[in-house]
Amino acid sequence: MAHESLAEPLRQYQLQLGNRGRVVLPARVRKKLGLHPGDRLVLIVDGSGEMRLVSLRQQVRKCMGMFKNLAPPGTLVSEELIAERRREAEREEHE
Repeated sequence: MAHESLAEPLRQYQLQLGNRGRVVLPARVRKKLGLHPGDRLVLIVDGSGEMRLVSLRQQVRKCMGMFKNLAPPGTLVSEELIAERRREAEREEHE
């Protein structure tokens, strides 16, 4: 049985490196990825020298997904951290 990928076909774009090291992303790519002036991007370079460019927003979402199972649903890890710091400060005061 053949496996059909739901992913879009791989697209390639030719870019030119400017004299100050700048690269312009084609408007079609910016629109498709929802990129706007001022958005931050992350350039990932692997050991073979291949590059991958992703939006910082996408990278953060990916990382957040990696840690979502560490706390029970409805738990704010930031609140837990603040409470822990307060308990530590209280202990230090009584020592």
